[in-house]
Amino acid sequence: MQIKVVRILASCACALVLVLPLTPVAVQAQPATPLTSQAEPAAVSATVTAPAPAVEVKKAADATDNPYGIEALWKTSDGVAKTVLILLLVMSVSSWYVLIVKLLEQAKVGRQAKAAASDFWSAGTVAQGCAKLDENSPFRFIAEAGIDATKKHDGLMGHVDLNDWIAMSIQRAVERIQSSMQRGLSVLATVGSISPFVGLFGTVWGIYHALTAIGISGQASIDKVAGPVGEALIMTAIGLAVAVPAVLAYNWLVGRNKDAMADVRAFGSDLHAVILGSVKKA
Repeated sequence: MQIKVVRILASCACALVLVLPLTPVAVQAQPATPLTSQAEPAAVSATVTAPAPAVEVKKAADATDNPYGIEALWKTSDGVAKTVLILLLVMSVSSWYVLIVKLLEQAKVGRQAKAAASDFWSAGTVAQGCAKLDENSPFRFIAEAGIDATKKHDGLMGHVDLNDWIAMSIQRAVERIQSSMQRGLSVLATVGSISPFVGLFGTVWGIYHALTAIGISGQASIDKVAGPVGEALIMTAIGLAVAVPAVLAYNWLVGRNKDAMADVRAFGSDLHAVILGSVKKA
């Protein structure tokens, strides 16, 4: 009996020895599976989404870190190059300003010429026709000059023939109008003639920087000369971009001035004949 009890206890002990070490292993092995399953999607998503920020950063760097653009030229250039750029900018702005102002002025003179043709010659007298014109009209200025010539033909001026005196007064008025219409064209002529040389000076200065960089580095590598040579070429291009519109605008405005002055001179000639005839009748 005692022997059977001992055998039963021994078998129970063996069973416990076999079961106990296996239980914690099974318990520890269970959480391992969900951990690996959660880690794998995170790793996959990281590998998929990682290149996107790198591409965006590269694009932004390419857009803002161009070492050969206009912005880089201004930031890396010295005082002489910046002065050249400012001069070219001022000349360009002044030429475009003159072009716009003169176009508006010439258009106004054209409208005033039409008003003079329709209103002035239909009046009963020169004074009445002059009153119908705009106060700032060049045609009214000529008419008033002709009227004043008839009123001021005395003193030493009385020794001059009336015909010649009226013609001289009207001619002076026409010349003053022509001088006023040509005002500002000299700016276009100056900009068109000197801006290429200003740009050329910037070109020479950029080449000087390129040669200086070669002398300092001791080698003519592209990274040493690309910046200064690019600066020189940009200066040349800017000088031409300023000069060409100024020259074209000057030639165009001169041609339009000739057409406008043809109307003014014709009005002056007709007015001279009318005033002289009305004086003789009086």
